[in-house]
Amino acid sequence: MKEDDYAVDEETQPLLAHLAELRSRVLRAVLSVLVIFFPLFYFANDLYEFISEPLRAVLPEGSTMIATEVASPFLTPFKLSLIMAFFLAIPYVLHQLWSFVSPGLYKHEKRLAVPLLLSSIVLFYTGIAFAYFAVFPLIFGFLTSVGPAGVAIMTDINRYLDFVLKLFFAFGFAFEIPVATLLLVASGVTNAQALREKRAYVIVGCFVVGMLLTPPDVISQILLAVPMWALYEVGIFFAAFIRPEGEGDSEDAA
Repeated sequence: MKEDDYAVDEETQPLLAHLAELRSRVLRAVLSVLVIFFPLFYFANDLYEFISEPLRAVLPEGSTMIATEVASPFLTPFKLSLIMAFFLAIPYVLHQLWSFVSPGLYKHEKRLAVPLLLSSIVLFYTGIAFAYFAVFPLIFGFLTSVGPAGVAIMTDINRYLDFVLKLFFAFGFAFEIPVATLLLVASGVTNAQALREKRAYVIVGCFVVGMLLTPPDVISQILLAVPMWALYEVGIFFAAFIRPEGEGDSEDAA
């Protein structure tokens, strides 16, 4: 075993101390979300206008969004502000999680974890941006154009928010595929060659996931499935440069 494998914190703490630290980290994470939430809530209506722009831009003339529940005009922007605050606080939340688990990691694990953590944050935000700027205009343009004649399209503001949040999470987590791939390779579960051999199954799986997570139209399914496949290929490419855990030890022993 290499020297790095012994380079962990030698000081041990009792269970209660770990629980106290975990509570402190969780409280800090929650506080960071609240600190961001209160300023955002002041602009809650503006945020909703921004989120709903892809749909409102393609609504037929004379159509508007509606609120079918009494409290929706207040609760829907409130929910949006809270979720946006969480999205924006993700880097700090993950930093708190990292600060809690990092003392128990080896040095070589820390060197791998930090770039993966940073890349996962960037990829999650990239997935959300891709959904908003590329996917939403195409989806809403298609869905509003195929409505039966004589049917007024007036989407409920709360239902719309639930719909776009579902897609935000779907695309955000779908863009984490390269990180998941690298973690599997680094842990020794698989390798780049095995991932290449499973390419055909993965392609089918991407389209199945796209069918389950997106509206029932071919455009949105393809817009999720194709990036997932492309990101899988990116993960395979970088996986070739990853040395699986334990491989170095066996070579050193030999």
